[in-house]
Amino acid sequence: MQTTHRIIFENSKNMKELSSNSVNLIVTSPPYPMITMWDEMFSRQNQEIHKALNNQDGLLAFELMHKELDEVWNQSWRVLKKGSFACINIGDAARTLNGNFALYPNHSRIISHMLGIGFTVLPEILWRKQTNAPNKFMGSGMLPAGAYVTLEHEFILIFRKGEKREFKQPIEKKERRKSSYFWEERNTWFSDIWTDLKGRSQNLFDSTTRKRSAAFPFELPYRLINMFSVKGDTVLDPFLGIGTTSYAAMAACRNSVGYELESGFKDLIFSGTDTIVPYSNECITKRIDSHLNFIKQRSKENKECRHVNQNYNFQVITKQEKDMILNRLISVDKYNDLIEVHYSDGVTRNS
Repeated sequence: MQTTHRIIFENSKNMKELSSNSVNLIVTSPPYPMITMWDEMFSRQNQEIHKALNNQDGLLAFELMHKELDEVWNQSWRVLKKGSFACINIGDAARTLNGNFALYPNHSRIISHMLGIGFTVLPEILWRKQTNAPNKFMGSGMLPAGAYVTLEHEFILIFRKGEKREFKQPIEKKERRKSSYFWEERNTWFSDIWTDLKGRSQNLFDSTTRKRSAAFPFELPYRLINMFSVKGDTVLDPFLGIGTTSYAAMAACRNSVGYELESGFKDLIFSGTDTIVPYSNECITKRIDSHLNFIKQRSKENKECRHVNQNYNFQVITKQEKDMILNRLISVDKYNDLIEVHYSDGVTRNS
């Protein structure tokens, strides 16, 4: 089994390299409008943004920044197949301009545009990051009424293009069954609040690299890719950054395409090829070990497990898990801006 991963160092406003209805899933985290670190990037796209910020006109700058993102969302609609999903990690922004502190609701502005171009809005995930110290306060502290709450969460917005995806052909149904996840993973992943992703540093990319790019943790796209696609699907990230989404797609046996405007990130993106094989296989080992511990605990509680996974010969909760297999990575090949990943087709000794 093999997947391919294409990195395109261009603006994703037109995605001319991609045909319409060619992508199965979008997982991305765009630059956050009205967050200071992204001011320069947005201003390069439109000088009117720079003028608005200089004039301390927050509402105008906010809208102009989102108009830049709107062009990418329009292309996202074009390239997505019917029944496919777009998952967007975004945080709101709090900022003081012209002496006025205000919230700039990035998540609701994106939802509004996505509704307008035809997407169906699905229940979102609240990612509780807990990045602030518990004794941190903003504004006037203990004196009413000038204090304000701190932002310690981000959103994972979930949209679908058209009606629910159907799996009609036998090969489609087979790949879907092989792509299933554990029952206990479903219960965590499909909760509307994620509290177990702390944004901590990853072994795939060092902490300095992640801080420079504001990258989300590997587990975030890895979950979403497993939740909303099947093996062999194509995952798109229009704002690739250091490549976390593409590497999560590699670990999950999906193909990927990533757009990145900053060509200076090229070395950072491709640095992950040195570690993705052991990193992905470690993720698989942890998932299996976690499941075995879960089954062991159920056994202690005298709770029945009626089904057996046919590939691993261990117990599972539902019959939908019986054909599940986690393909281990064998090797990675690099060809300029293309990466090929090779997998084991069956259960290996380390599985």
